[in-house]
Amino acid sequence: MKNKILSTVYGLAVFFLIITFAIGLPIYFRGFYYLQIGTLGIEKSSGFNYQTIKTAYDQVLDFLTLPFTTFQTGGLAYTEAGKQHFIDCKWLFTLNSVVLIVSFATFITLIVLNKKRVITLCKPFKKDVSFISALAVLILFATLSIIVAVDFNGAFVVFHKIFFYGKDNWIFDPKKDEIIKILPAEFFLNCAVLIACAIAVTCLTVILIQIFKRTKKERK
Repeated sequence: MKNKILSTVYGLAVFFLIITFAIGLPIYFRGFYYLQIGTLGIEKSSGFNYQTIKTAYDQVLDFLTLPFTTFQTGGLAYTEAGKQHFIDCKWLFTLNSVVLIVSFATFITLIVLNKKRVITLCKPFKKDVSFISALAVLILFATLSIIVAVDFNGAFVVFHKIFFYGKDNWIFDPKKDEIIKILPAEFFLNCAVLIACAIAVTCLTVILIQIFKRTKKERK
């Protein structure tokens, strides 16, 4: 007997797993930032040397991604308002990590149970639920990518107004919050590009695998 509730849970797990995995790439792969210190000319634009920049970035990322860590920016100056913004950011990073872990665990568990025939996942429209989830994510982020491509700065502002509603501490004064000197807008744009590419590749891979399986089954 096919279980519609668990099939829905499976679909949501795939949906959020793809998104949180892609978002996690620029967060957990710190080499992505290190490479841009040179390519974006951050040493020249900030006035800090490579090691100072790397140390500051690592300490901020440690605070954002690891529990029980204190906020530090290496030797760079910061204000209490600037610190509060990173405290506000920490819950978003934590949320992404929790959803990533839960969705991955749910995905694996339901896949195993389905393989062992403990449960039977539905195939709406004769498509695997993962196909529908991947297609939904692809359409959603294709739309968002177009919006960002048209006006990245505008999208950046809207993002902050939504997730940091009623606050303006995300607007840094480089003279007082020196951390912003090593986090240029181009870096965040590149993060968005990486996330979009990761989502596109992952979704298309899932979709093509399901099409291949379906075609192979029909030929048999």
